[in-house]
Amino acid sequence: MCAVQKLSLKQAQKIIILTHKLQIDSRSATGLEGTLQCLKQLGYVQIDSISVLARAHHHTIFNRVKNYKEGYLSDLLSRGQIFEYWSHAAALLPIDAYKYSLPAKQLFKNGDRHCYKTEPKVLAMVLAKITDQGPCMAKDFANSRRSSDGWWDWKPAKIALEQLYMQGDLMVSERRGFQKVYDLTSRVLPADTDTAMPSTEDYCQYLITHYLRANGVAKREHFGYLLKGLKVDIKQQLAVLLEQGFITEVLIQQEPFYALLNVTDLLSKRISRTKVKILSPFDNLLIQRKRMHALFDFNYQLECYVPAAKRQYGYFSLPILQGQNFVARMDVKIFSKEQRMVIQHLHLHTDGLAALEEFLADAVLELMRFQQANILQLDRITSDDRRLTKKLLTDFKLSLQQRIVDQYL
Repeated sequence: MCAVQKLSLKQAQKIIILTHKLQIDSRSATGLEGTLQCLKQLGYVQIDSISVLARAHHHTIFNRVKNYKEGYLSDLLSRGQIFEYWSHAAALLPIDAYKYSLPAKQLFKNGDRHCYKTEPKVLAMVLAKITDQGPCMAKDFANSRRSSDGWWDWKPAKIALEQLYMQGDLMVSERRGFQKVYDLTSRVLPADTDTAMPSTEDYCQYLITHYLRANGVAKREHFGYLLKGLKVDIKQQLAVLLEQGFITEVLIQQEPFYALLNVTDLLSKRISRTKVKILSPFDNLLIQRKRMHALFDFNYQLECYVPAAKRQYGYFSLPILQGQNFVARMDVKIFSKEQRMVIQHLHLHTDGLAALEEFLADAVLELMRFQQANILQLDRITSDDRRLTKKLLTDFKLSLQQRIVDQYL
């Protein structure tokens, strides 16, 4: 068993940022290969229906793959190199992870429910239609007439599609717009995919090692996030992996964490202290809010689910990371037809305006180009720091806007 190492909070933050691949350099892979490598490193990217700007899965990859294009994920899905399923939420995962989706699928097949109770005859009817007619979307069932017993209308069919998908009989072969296209797993899954059901021990070891590869360090409660019934098994496998020397223990501010061996090798790598990243609220770095608060002193809540009158920062406020520090957040909306990006509220958590302006301008401009926006509107700016007077904030706002305009032109 390896000796316990001590890490400062700043060292832990550096390890986390580097494992999340948020520092793009000239050696970083690009294109389809870069996108696939990124997904394998992260383990998954979350899919979310909110479309205030680029959807979560695209925004997350955009921050890690230079010159990323939204079509890359669709191409990888059609090639069978990634697949769509459920992580802690709807997600895209590398196909290598397919066998580790099987325990969840088995639970659903054994009677666990995804959304609502489903009728066996509806499941059979939906499965038969896709078997006979090929890939279907939920809307393909919209015109089905209700039979005398009332079960064959659109809503039960939609529920059946999701149940068949969650239990593994169907897969998502593609998305049209944002709508799922379902087909038989046997017609979607590449023939050489490993479909052996993992043992509980294998599954838990996979969860542990892949979490650490993606996140750098973790406490016991971080593993198996939102997965039920695995706490005892994960605890047992942590002990096994420690005993076998595959993982190690580290102390961060006297708190016990786990890490992969040689994790401290990352500390020799350089990390930009000035580069700014404007993150998606669903970025992998931010998914576990309590973890981020503890390790980065950043208390984040997505306020689209908060009544408008109670919002502090805005409907869809994006966390802004500079180096290892969360320095701001901004509520953004894209008006695609007008090619206009509106920053409805920029809130600063730093008083280092001079150190922030140039690099924030670069990041905003990069996001605008990704969103194909050529007009910027910045409505409001606030700060935690009372030393930043209204005049200082107004001057910063005007200077930031002018810098972006000058760079764009």
